[in-house]
Amino acid sequence: MTTDPLTPEYSHTQTAPLCLILYAPALLCCAVGLGVGDTPGVFVAVAVGGVLALFGTAVHHLTVEDRGDRLAVRFGPLPLMRTAVSYADIGAVEVGRTLLLDGWGVHYSVRGGWVWNLWGRSCVVVRLRNGGTLRIGTDDAENLTRFLETKTGERGA
Repeated sequence: MTTDPLTPEYSHTQTAPLCLILYAPALLCCAVGLGVGDTPGVFVAVAVGGVLALFGTAVHHLTVEDRGDRLAVRFGPLPLMRTAVSYADIGAVEVGRTLLLDGWGVHYSVRGGWVWNLWGRSCVVVRLRNGGTLRIGTDDAENLTRFLETKTGERGA
């Protein structure tokens, strides 16, 4: 049985209500702006609401997907934030938990390394061969860890 090279071996999309936290104030800003009636006030309120709504569409979900020689991580559906790590660069993986301070989004962790997290505290800790760390927040941590162990084990790591 042959596998389709275009079909990823691993693909998981996590959804979360984070976008709703951004949509609510976006709607409020637009409503207040339209209610103000003052041209500069309307412009400012609608602009702030638009930016919040735009960012909300960027954090509807977090997709982690096999791309053959690398693992791709991206928020969406508006792809403002995305990254990829080559399987050859991965030294070790383990199931972990993010700190409350790590929060959501993309940022540097107080423990060192980058955090990509949409919701919750479960994550896969990816230790890179160059000494870096990547924490990928997911509600599928065990399966992602097993998949990455398989991919890195194929190289004899």
